[in-house]
Amino acid sequence: MSVADLPGPLLRDLSEGEILARIFPRLPQAELATLGPGDDAAVVTAPDGRFVVTTDTMVEGKDFSREWSLPDEIGVKAAMSNLADVVAMGARPTALTVALAAPSDTPVAFLEMLADGLRDACTQVAPGCGVVGGDIAASDTLVIAVTAFGDLAGREPLLRSGAQVGDEIAVSGLLGVSGAGLTLLQRHGAQARDSFPDAVCWHLAPYPAIGPDMVAELAGAHAAMDISDSLSLDASRMAAASGVTMTLDITVVSAMADAVARVSGLTMNEAQRMVLEGGEDHAILATFADGGVPEGFIPLGRVMAAGAHAVTLAGQGISPAGWNPFAG
Repeated sequence: MSVADLPGPLLRDLSEGEILARIFPRLPQAELATLGPGDDAAVVTAPDGRFVVTTDTMVEGKDFSREWSLPDEIGVKAAMSNLADVVAMGARPTALTVALAAPSDTPVAFLEMLADGLRDACTQVAPGCGVVGGDIAASDTLVIAVTAFGDLAGREPLLRSGAQVGDEIAVSGLLGVSGAGLTLLQRHGAQARDSFPDAVCWHLAPYPAIGPDMVAELAGAHAAMDISDSLSLDASRMAAASGVTMTLDITVVSAMADAVARVSGLTMNEAQRMVLEGGEDHAILATFADGGVPEGFIPLGRVMAAGAHAVTLAGQGISPAGWNPFAG
């Protein structure tokens, strides 16, 4: 279904209040909100006395395309990129605010379905997290910006600067599938969904393993971060922040590439590039003391003393490559 096929009024046909009245009932409620949408600002309880806060912005044509994505998938993607950041800090997501700028000829049903995606993402990986407010504006380009809040529950935040020499490197899920899905969409357009649904749907609406159990699994981590831009780029950032070298296991990378190739039809060389350079899988990259990798993580390598390269694979340095929002 294209956006033009959605039934009902357009944004320009309704007042802001009428639009919000159709969206609010579809949004998840935040358990810690003492005052939610409808006033000048929301009020959210901070049991820990601190908030973890993150923001991510998605722009049509750069971060998503309505030619490929259903509205609810855009909502899922917008939520997940923020929820993963909160979890990577060792916090439980508690609340979201959502700002949306859209063309006036956008169907109201598009916003309703987008709200459904936000709800589904919270329900799936962050029960108790909800939307407490936001804003709607007119724009020639569709833009969605989500801010997420999280509760540390007395824990210290997990930083990317905490990796220690001798740590095991681990990741919370398969890497490269989202990048493969994007590659297929760029090559074949929307019909790629029919040929390779697992890869394409993971790119359009990822559901990473960042549920409530993940915060507990990260309790023993020395460092952590969300892999949003790529393994090679984000691992190099962790290495730089920690003053170490991240040594990746070629056996594990090759096994991941094989799995990516099977769900996407890409060659092994292409699939390995997706594992290393594809982004938006939103798995958690973490380091743990030797022997301390929890069950939900895949061992991926070892932290070594800083050397000539931030990240190495099979004894060779690899250049950080991945998502760059300002690249042509």
